Amino acid sequence: QVQLVESGGGLVQAGGSLRLSCAVFGMITNFNTMGWYRQAPGKQRELVADILSSGSTNYVDSVKGRFTISRDNAKKMLYLQMNSLKPEDTAVYYCNAASGVLSGYGINYWGKGTLVTVSS
Repeated sequence: QVQLVESGGGLVQAGGSLRLSCAVFGMITNFNTMGWYRQAPGKQRELVADILSSGSTNYVDSVKGRFTISRDNAKKMLYLQMNSLKPEDTAVYYCNAASGVLSGYGINYWGKGTLVTVSS
């Protein structure tokens, strides 16, 4: 049985920074892809960034140059460094681990989310 627990969310002013963390509890045999998703009120959940076990990363265009995803496989941790935050980044951010080669595919594990609020 696996649990993902996010932390690091909070209230920050536009232009500020936050670092989100995701800790994996329990045993995961196959989670090739880890990613961060976010969902704003009334909006569909979207993939923000993902990272393969090899270290290869992908970002949604709206966060490129501002966000950096990283993982520490030995510590079973996933991170999202968010710089130059904008009000439109406000959302609940979810950690995901998946067995597939694409984020969200195959066997999936989800965290319960951490709220990021960016004020103007």
